[in-house]
Amino acid sequence: MKTIIVENYQKLSAYAAEQIIKEVDGTDHAVLGLATGSTPVGTYEYLRNFPERFKGVTTFNLDEYIGLDKKDTNSYWTFMKEQLFNHVPFQENNIPDGNADDLKAECHRYEAQIRNSGGIDLQILGLGNNGHIGFNEPDTSFDSRTHVVDLSETTRQANARFFQSIDHVPTKAITMGIHTIMESKRILLLVSGKGKSDAVERLLNGRMTEDFPASILHHHPDVTVVIDQERVAGKFHMAPEKS
Repeated sequence: MKTIIVENYQKLSAYAAEQIIKEVDGTDHAVLGLATGSTPVGTYEYLRNFPERFKGVTTFNLDEYIGLDKKDTNSYWTFMKEQLFNHVPFQENNIPDGNADDLKAECHRYEAQIRNSGGIDLQILGLGNNGHIGFNEPDTSFDSRTHVVDLSETTRQANARFFQSIDHVPTKAITMGIHTIMESKRILLLVSGKGKSDAVERLLNGRMTEDFPASILHHHPDVTVVIDQERVAGKFHMAPEKS
């Protein structure tokens, strides 16, 4: 695991965008795994300046709320259209259908679609305060594939700022599983936001446990963690890289 600490959010966003552009420039048909939430917004803003670079690129989003209409302002489909898809002509964009009649079948369909695309070349992740990646909450099996998840109270509280109130935050979502994420060829974990210093410290120096889903990333051969020093506001002891 490679760890990079940058001065501020702007530099985090610029670094992430540069890595994504390098990835798509290096192949005729790249497959990107994309994240939502506030952390990647700046990255997507940078990418909007280079729309011509993404014409052959396929994207897969990590997750989607269950029960929100696609046109709901808080759906991840609407988020991605506003932040990226309306501005950049990707070849194909994929997000799980949180309103599918058969959610189990939708999970299997999405998993097969990722596999049929050749797999994800570069997966963008954020880090939840409780260590979740995607919407894989603590105690999710490391062997999990795309699945329906009950959102923890911690996660719902963290996302309540985007909704009218906590009562309007969905209680369930579809998310790529941890094993699905770990099959990505490269992973870029972006960390920014108040209250995440403890999560970062545990990620860098804690033991691997399903109680802290992000800890599995130590077992991936190509992970870069980028930390926004200003917003995370911690001084981190970095353990030696694990081979």
